[in-house]
Amino acid sequence: MVRYVYDFAEGGRDLAELLGGKGANLAEMTRLGLPVPPGFTVTTDACRAFLATGAEPAGLLQEVSDHLTALEEAAGRRLGQPDDPLLLSVRSGARFSMPGMMETILDIGLNDESVRGLAKVSGNERFAWDSYRRLVQMFGSTVMGVDGSLFEGVLDDLKRARGAAGDLDLTAEDLAGLVESYRSLVHRATGEHFPQSPAEQLRRAVLAVFESWNGERARIYRRRERISDDLGTAVNVQTMVFGNLGADSGSGVAFTRDPSTGRSGLYGDYLANAQGEDVVAGIRNTVPLTALAELDPVSYEQLRSHMGVLETHYRDLCDIEFTIERGRLWMLQTRVGKRTSEAAFAIAAELAGEGLITPDESLARVSGEDLARLMFPRFDTSAVGEALAHGLPASPGAAVGAAVFDSAEAVRRAAQGEQVVLVRQETTPDDLPGMIAAQAVLTSRGGKTSHAAVVARGMGRVCVCGAEALAVDTAARRFTVGDTVVEEGTVVSVDGSEGAVYLGAAPLVDSAVMRYFETGERSDALVGTVADAMERADGVRRLEVRANADTPEDAARARRFGAQGVGLCRTEHMFLGERRKLVEAMILARDESERERVLGELLPLQRQDFRGILEAMDGLPVTIRLIDPPLHEFLPDRTGLAVRIAAAEARGERPEPHDTELLGAVNRMHEENPMLGLRGVRLGLVVPGLVAMQVRAIAEAVVERTRAGGRPRAEIMVPLVGAVEELRIERAEVERVLAEVSEESGVPVRLPVGTMIELPRAALTAGRIAEEAEFFSFGTNDLTQTTWGFSRDDVEAEFFSAYLDKGIFATSPFESLDRDGVGRLVRIAVDEGRATRPDLKIGVCGEHGGDPESVHFFHAAGLDYVSCSPFRVPVARLEAGRAALPGTSTSDSR
Repeated sequence: MVRYVYDFAEGGRDLAELLGGKGANLAEMTRLGLPVPPGFTVTTDACRAFLATGAEPAGLLQEVSDHLTALEEAAGRRLGQPDDPLLLSVRSGARFSMPGMMETILDIGLNDESVRGLAKVSGNERFAWDSYRRLVQMFGSTVMGVDGSLFEGVLDDLKRARGAAGDLDLTAEDLAGLVESYRSLVHRATGEHFPQSPAEQLRRAVLAVFESWNGERARIYRRRERISDDLGTAVNVQTMVFGNLGADSGSGVAFTRDPSTGRSGLYGDYLANAQGEDVVAGIRNTVPLTALAELDPVSYEQLRSHMGVLETHYRDLCDIEFTIERGRLWMLQTRVGKRTSEAAFAIAAELAGEGLITPDESLARVSGEDLARLMFPRFDTSAVGEALAHGLPASPGAAVGAAVFDSAEAVRRAAQGEQVVLVRQETTPDDLPGMIAAQAVLTSRGGKTSHAAVVARGMGRVCVCGAEALAVDTAARRFTVGDTVVEEGTVVSVDGSEGAVYLGAAPLVDSAVMRYFETGERSDALVGTVADAMERADGVRRLEVRANADTPEDAARARRFGAQGVGLCRTEHMFLGERRKLVEAMILARDESERERVLGELLPLQRQDFRGILEAMDGLPVTIRLIDPPLHEFLPDRTGLAVRIAAAEARGERPEPHDTELLGAVNRMHEENPMLGLRGVRLGLVVPGLVAMQVRAIAEAVVERTRAGGRPRAEIMVPLVGAVEELRIERAEVERVLAEVSEESGVPVRLPVGTMIELPRAALTAGRIAEEAEFFSFGTNDLTQTTWGFSRDDVEAEFFSAYLDKGIFATSPFESLDRDGVGRLVRIAVDEGRATRPDLKIGVCGEHGGDPESVHFFHAAGLDYVSCSPFRVPVARLEAGRAALPGTSTSDSR
């Protein structure tokens, strides 16, 4: 029989798949002897069974009852006991941290009788009614589906009526009346009464947490973080401890290192006379954790000791939730904490320096995504003037956008291409869509451990919290700072590194990390940690990293960034601008001699292009792809031409002869689906002289560089091959031209000839194609299009969002490689190609070459190199190093 419930004393962090991250860590802290309120965990297996059938799995309720009985016996109290009630918290706990995305219900077990017993045994009537109103509010919104804003409205009305500045100003009598108002609200909204049975409260709370796994905000978060939808969540049932018993009680969140910078020490927030949800929600502004040393020095020193134990045990930054109940410290949760990209590099380096982790583990602790964020520009603080307001630097970076005041407006404007900054008093989980859409998040309340800060750090969003000078009026859609009024749509700049907000668009400067890649300058400690990580990655990686570069400037930049060659030089990009007229002339040529004349004019231009790239990459391979797109792309737009001719005729004028000639050519070359038409190798087979001109330009550039003392390593790549016969014919033409240039120049020109694998048929017949190809390069953009039957330019805008919402995609297959379909074709081509030609060089030059997850796949599939845009070269280098570490790979389960 499947077991669904485990006591904290029975688990450990090695059971995170089963117990969820929170449950596994509660069990681990219990095993370490830390003061953890006792409880038990309902497993992810139970959640998955419930979601699959819509009913409680057989035996679950009995197991929960048995574990509850054991909990009651140990406590000497029963759940909801009228004179001295045992109360419980019910919290979600998925395998991967999803802060605030699923449900929590506190104070389970309170009802009209037990609230009076709690008041008597605690000696604090106000505390008892405050706990009861929290339960009705949480249970009503989470379990019974009442709009949470309705409860907030009732509370705000009461505070106004009493002239209360905050919740703490309400009396016990006020809170008792609030409970009655909340219960009436629940009955009006749902038609049922708030349940008085503690057992029913517990049962429904557990099932509500299960159901919250498929809530909208949880699904959005999983999609953003690439967490699988089928993992499910565990549920943690724990004895309540109370931070809202008075001035000698409180709740807080602590970090063993600063999650923004990585500096060692005690960081966090504390709120006296409060439950933990108050700290995270940012309802009241907290005090720094260091203030606890004066408020309660004994608890502070105990907390310091426990934090040291946890960081040493987990060998990482730990994020800790705790409660002090009348001077007694309780540890409620720990997890490896979310951190900024800057902190990720700093913490990994420091832990390695302290000997807590190995150099390889240090490299595994950072990611290409972290590195990419550090390469973003920052504000030029010397040119921005006085800040409008300051808050806490919760998540670093620089962002500019129009101020908006609700999630829906942020999503709407972002969908229209506008950059926005989401401004709130404090965020809630319902704001997640707006946080994803926004460039930055700005709140007037909350600290570094508030919902806004934690979620923004996890997503890499710029965030400033607790900017108290901001008076945010969401109803009027504006905020004020003194006499300054900022209406919705006003552009503001948010500096998440300094915690500052500026009016207008502040100027940007390159980051120090970007300067390091450009110049090699190690300007500060952060750059030093990045440089050390890059050296480690370069030392262990097997994959080479090349760049996609079409100009000498791009090639030179890529080399500075550490590229080991050019994996894709797209020759068609060299035909744009003024040269487009020559391509037009070639297409319109009336006979072979006229076409040869135009090709003769293009030849020296192409030769010059290739010479510059070969010089920039001297001594390194440069893979040059012969012209790939349909020729009509170099002609004017068909509709525009037709309209221009029709307009001339309507005016009684004679259309320009050239326009008429062009329209005729465009009509002749028009294809219903040009991506599957006359392009790639097919052009070389049907357009006389085109391949010969390009190959001659490449060969002559090699000759010139050789004579100049260079070491050119050009490679010729034939695109869109679907049959070995196509490549055999084109390769013969290539070899003929290379032989001609060798004879004419007296310089032997022997260049490798390979092909792009970008059609399913090419992948499936790779063994035969390898008879003619000396190297393969996967064009994963086209391979994805042709495998899925997608036109990228159309489908991403038209229905990808629906596919993501419905869970068909975890992420766009153009962003991260589809391992099951496209990836299988890659593996087939690698295996069959090398079976024919064991020394076959294989790489990838599609956009996936710079995607961190895809790099790990290419390493595992046995490729020799990845190629990506110059600015993604450092990211690919880092991820190639991480991919080579034992046990380090991106997981399909996330």
